[in-house]
Amino acid sequence: MPEIRKDPVFGQWVIIASERGRRPNEFTLPPNTPTSANCPFCPGREGQTPPTVCERLGPDGKWKIRVVSNKYPALTPDPAPRRGETGPYQSEEGLGIHEVIIETPGHGLHMDRMPEADIADVLSVYIDRVRALKSDPRIKYVMIFKNHGRNAGASLSHPHSQLVGMPMVPTRLSQEIEGAAKYMSERGSCVFCDMAAAELGSGRRLILREGPFVAIAPYASRFSFETWIMPVAHASHFEELPPGDVPALASVLKKVLSMLSDSVDDLAYNLIIHTTPVHAPSAAHYHWHIEIMPKLAHVAGFEWGTGFYINTVSPEEAAETLRSGKKYKG
Repeated sequence: MPEIRKDPVFGQWVIIASERGRRPNEFTLPPNTPTSANCPFCPGREGQTPPTVCERLGPDGKWKIRVVSNKYPALTPDPAPRRGETGPYQSEEGLGIHEVIIETPGHGLHMDRMPEADIADVLSVYIDRVRALKSDPRIKYVMIFKNHGRNAGASLSHPHSQLVGMPMVPTRLSQEIEGAAKYMSERGSCVFCDMAAAELGSGRRLILREGPFVAIAPYASRFSFETWIMPVAHASHFEELPPGDVPALASVLKKVLSMLSDSVDDLAYNLIIHTTPVHAPSAAHYHWHIEIMPKLAHVAGFEWGTGFYINTVSPEEAAETLRSGKKYKG
């Protein structure tokens, strides 16, 4: 069973999950091998995955989206976690939920080419799964993320996302929420609302605005072509997104991913939804958003040693490149 260990210096939690090392990796196949040849996510191979948690059916009565438990989970839904402490070390059993959202039956149909209606269905499934996990009082935070491409950590190329419900709020999110709370205490406003207003006003780092959503290159982008999508009006919980706004979010997401794909060769990226912890009340200081981080360079010694990031493409240049449809030359 996975185990969660607490770093005694930084206080952050680390998941020890040896089972994850046994995941199949299609990127190790011989060159020119069709990646769909042995894909466990393709139709007809449902027996190669754990049982279906839920699914959406198409007009033909066949599944168009499947949610399954992760076969190689980082966390598992076992009984209440056992905590341990030995000297400076603290640990607990790796209790949680780890699911895979198989976004489409089409092996090569990635989000930048999916119909907007199908992306909206995927987003609706995200929302439904977060709402379902909220009923478990042991789950404190639900993270939805997508690894696209080998350089972003994907082991299978079939379009899919992952959901992890965990018994604590991740360190990165805690720091982000604390920073937003500090900003509000000092300035009396939500930092994310102020960011959206500033970028809509100047246009320098604005990628696009559509309906209730805006896509921007954040002012202090850590990665080249890093892009954030957020509602313009304040909203703290992603799972409370009104159904009527889901198609607009799908449209913005498709356009942003298409822009990135057109501008960056062999695009690999991580997509993560940042939201308020599931049992927390609506927060005036925190604003849900989607972060998309293309992998054009590797984090190396300087970044690991200092915590600083070196970004070789300014957010202003990135936004202008994406808006114009130019190809990034590197």
